[in-house]
Amino acid sequence: MFDIDAVNSASNAGPPTGRSITIPGAASAAPTLAIKGRDLVVSGTLIMGIVNASPESFSDAATHQSPEQRMVLCTDLVAAGADIIDVGGQSARTDQPEISSAEEIDRIVPIIESLHAEHPDVVISVDTYKPPVAQAALSAGASVLNDVSGSASAEIVDLCARTASALVIMHTRSRPKVRRQEPNLYNDVTSDVVSFLASKIEAAVECGLPRESIIVDPGLDFAKTPYQTMAVLRRIDEVRALCRPTLLALSRKDFLGAILEKPPRGRDVGTLAAVAHLSATPGNIVRVHDVAAARDVLATIDVLTGRSELDPNYLLPDTLRYEPSRR
Repeated sequence: MFDIDAVNSASNAGPPTGRSITIPGAASAAPTLAIKGRDLVVSGTLIMGIVNASPESFSDAATHQSPEQRMVLCTDLVAAGADIIDVGGQSARTDQPEISSAEEIDRIVPIIESLHAEHPDVVISVDTYKPPVAQAALSAGASVLNDVSGSASAEIVDLCARTASALVIMHTRSRPKVRRQEPNLYNDVTSDVVSFLASKIEAAVECGLPRESIIVDPGLDFAKTPYQTMAVLRRIDEVRALCRPTLLALSRKDFLGAILEKPPRGRDVGTLAAVAHLSATPGNIVRVHDVAAARDVLATIDVLTGRSELDPNYLLPDTLRYEPSRR
């Protein structure tokens, strides 16, 4: 659920009146995210749709190859109910080399400019850790920097502070594009995640970034074995206790591959199961490929947890009770 002060985006409208209603006061304890002068109350779970402008993507390499296809994907994700669109020009795959900042900019800036022009109310995130790319993306219309380096660059923090943009601080114990899979790396992986994020939050605030403009990310699969990622997710409330919106990049991740013994495109059902389980507690942003399915999951979870309620007078019409005739 996405309550925005002074902004009423159609993509966040929720179910039509008569089917379900939001419960007043449900957002009272929800974290607030400040972006470009707007206060976004994360009273349930926001959906971040993924747009990979990287032909080397671990799960999207064979799809949406052209800029035109990627813009169609953006439009489809917005129509499906994405609250945030996360655009990335370089895959996090560790078996692929790092690309130049110039190439990354060429891949993402046209998409951000077009998306911002066509859907000005949609929050645009850019998945990068490189200051030149971040600067170009913010100038093109992005307002969130999704930094998978663990906020290694003070310049990234400064950019967010100067432009009133939001920053994702992610836990990792390796450099970008370096795979680190060590079962004995942590004495207590969840405690390491929490202490790392808490320290980075305070450092960013000291550099002038408002605490309200920070999102935390436990870094699922980054410098973590599948078991370590699962261990963090079992204790995710300790991350939520930092009182910042928690980004959960769940979609098609390796820990799901370990559970299901399937390659990336076979993990979508597992992704949705994880979204359902973790979204029972509010304050999340889930990063997913299938926005429409995630929206249905969240609508169901909101009613079952009491954040929304069915209208007691609503009766399901026959058009929804039966599948349309194929004749």
